[in-house]
Amino acid sequence: MDQLSALEDQSIYIFREAFNRLDKLAMLWSIGKDSNVMLWLAKKAFFGHVPFPVLHVDTHYKIPEMIEFRDRMAKEWKLDLIVGENRAALDAGMGPERGRITCCTALKTDGLKTLIGDNGFTAVFAGIRRDEDGTRAKERVFSPRTQNAEWDFRDQPPEFWDQFKTTFPPGTSLRVHPILHWTELDVWRYIKRENIPLVDLYFTKNGRRYRSLGCAPCTAPIESQASTVDEIIAELERSNTSERAGRAQDKVSEDAFEKLRAGGYM
Repeated sequence: MDQLSALEDQSIYIFREAFNRLDKLAMLWSIGKDSNVMLWLAKKAFFGHVPFPVLHVDTHYKIPEMIEFRDRMAKEWKLDLIVGENRAALDAGMGPERGRITCCTALKTDGLKTLIGDNGFTAVFAGIRRDEDGTRAKERVFSPRTQNAEWDFRDQPPEFWDQFKTTFPPGTSLRVHPILHWTELDVWRYIKRENIPLVDLYFTKNGRRYRSLGCAPCTAPIESQASTVDEIIAELERSNTSERAGRAQDKVSEDAFEKLRAGGYM
């Protein structure tokens, strides 16, 4: 079996294991390449159908092309899309000028907590990967969160030989990570093999493209001439630059991203 097929099989196993063992599931959809691959894998795991709601936290600072892609693909793939927001924070004028971490916490973390809590979800799929950031390298596939949706990275259950812990004390919620074991190059090679739709922000325009997508004020494009998936793969094979190098919130302090995730960020 080739590497991509082995990765696909493991992710499908994780989806089906979670669906079999956990109640009130949903999936986070950021509109980025990783969550699109995760959605594609879910469709494969459940024979062309995504049998749980898809959640998007709208900060109202997303790049417009991302929202257009979200709405178009939700209809095409017949997704049960639920869009949430932190309306109180937005009405109070929350934005990046109040501090990147403050803004992310209010509009993303608190918005996500509200979306999960209001709908009573006890477990959500998230498309994170260990190779993306040192903080995410500490994650588990089935990752418990406290009653306040906080992540204690110092107290994570062991996971050996694909034996996953799925029972926890009352009040615990779970984040399930079906592509945690993938790399950025794996994702792009799989996108090529499967011809997975993507927002065109990933491809060069006037010599620049986005490598990682987020809110417009906090996400910068990189210099690149890559206009196809093959060219992106070739570019990444030569690159030693961090995938999140264009994310402004990660540069606030050395442990900024870890603090965000410990508080409940994706």
